[in-house]
Amino acid sequence: MRMSASEVARAAGGRLLGPDVELSGISIDSRTAASGELFVPVVAERDGHHFIDDALAAGAAAYLTSEAPRGATAVVVDDTAAALAELGRHARNQFDGPVVGITGSVGKTSVKDMAAAAIGANRPTHASPMSFNNELGVPLTLVNCPEDAEAVVVEMGARGMGHIAWLCSLAQPTVGVVTAVGAAHTELFGNVEAVAEAKGEMVESLEASGVAVLNADQPLVAAMAERTEADVLTYGRAGGDVRAMDLSMDDGLRPRFRLETPNGQADVALAVCGEHMVDNALAAAAAALAVGVGVDEIAAGLDSAQLSPWRMEVTELASGAVLINDSYNANPMSMAAALRSLAAVDRPRQVAVLGVMAELGDRTAAEHASIGALAQELGIEVIPVATADFGPKPVADAAAAVAALGPLNADTAVLVKASRAAGLEAVAEALESLWST
Repeated sequence: MRMSASEVARAAGGRLLGPDVELSGISIDSRTAASGELFVPVVAERDGHHFIDDALAAGAAAYLTSEAPRGATAVVVDDTAAALAELGRHARNQFDGPVVGITGSVGKTSVKDMAAAAIGANRPTHASPMSFNNELGVPLTLVNCPEDAEAVVVEMGARGMGHIAWLCSLAQPTVGVVTAVGAAHTELFGNVEAVAEAKGEMVESLEASGVAVLNADQPLVAAMAERTEADVLTYGRAGGDVRAMDLSMDDGLRPRFRLETPNGQADVALAVCGEHMVDNALAAAAAALAVGVGVDEIAAGLDSAQLSPWRMEVTELASGAVLINDSYNANPMSMAAALRSLAAVDRPRQVAVLGVMAELGDRTAAEHASIGALAQELGIEVIPVATADFGPKPVADAAAAVAALGPLNADTAVLVKASRAAGLEAVAEALESLWST
C-alpha cells in the first residue's frame, strides 16, 4: 500500500523530519531498495543504520532511524523493528479482504505458493515472497500489499511459544491453515507436543467468523479443532472434507488426482513435483474454498502453481541424469518425503546428497540416523556433507560431494537436500553447470 511519511510517523509512533513525501513501499535491504520506498534499517548481526546512505543513493524516499537523522526525510523512532511491526499492523487494518495465514512444521512455503495461485485464479492476490515468515517478513508482506489486491496469503514461522500468536496479532488472519506438526525446531521447543502447542496459536487467533483449515491425516493437527471457535475445514488423503482421489504420478514426478470437496469435484494436474505436494495442494485448495473460490478455479490455479526456488525442482540434465534440487531447507518430515520421491524415479542409481538438518537439539543424532536408515531401506546411496550422523562417511563440502558423485548419466537420479545453513544449493548449481552440455 502507498503511505505518506507523515502517515508512517503516526502509525509507527515516530517523529517526522523533512518533507512529507509519498512512499511506494518498504525495504529492509539497501541493495534492493527501490525508488520511492521507505528504508527500514534493522539492527541484527549488522546494523542497518550503516546502510541508510546506500538506500538513499538507490532512490529510497525516506527512512526510519533510531539514531540521529542524516538529512532527507526521516522518521525517528525508538526501535526500527518494532516500528516496522506497527506499520504492518496499520497496513492490515486498512485491508478489507480475506487474509490466509499458514503455519506448520513442513510445507508452509509450498502451501503459500499454491494457495496464492488457487485464490489468484479468482481475484488479485498478494502473498509473502519466498519464505518471509518471521517478525520482519510478515509486516513487510502486509505493508507491501498492492493497492489492487483483494486477498492476502501470509506464511508464518514459529521460533518459540507465543511467536505465532504475535504474528497473528499483526496479520489478523480470517483463514488459518496448519499443515503438519513434526520434529522441526525441537532445539527451541523441546518436543513435538510443544511444537503442536505453538502452531495451534494460529487457530486460536481466529474469530468465530473465520475458518481453520486442518490436516485430518495428522492427529496433533486435527485435534486443534478443539482450540478454536472458528468453523473447521479439514483436508487429507486418508480423510477430510477436501480429498485427493485416484492419485497417479507421471514420469516427471508430477501428481495427478481428482479433487473432491463439499462444493464439487475437479481434476488436478500439478506442475510441481513430488507425491507429498498433494498434501500441500489439498491445504491450498481448502484455503481457497474457505474464501469462496470455485472448485474449477481452484483446480486451474493449482495446475499453474509454481513454487519458490529450490523446492522439489526436478530437472533432466543434458547427460540424461535426473536432478532433484530440494535444497532450500530440511527437517525429518520433509527429508523423508524427498527420499521417497527420489525412490520413485525410475533410474538404477539413486543418490542423495544430504546435509545437516538443523535445530533438532537432543534429537539430532537419532533423527539423522533414522533418515540414513530410511535411505538404506529404499536402496538409496547417501553422500553426507559435513555430518557423519546419517551413517556413511561424510565428504567435507559441496565440491567434494560433486566429485564423489562422479560421472552422471541416464542411469542416475540425484537428490540434493539439507537445512538452509548447509548451503547445498551449491551442489545443484555445480551439477547443472557441469552437465549442462
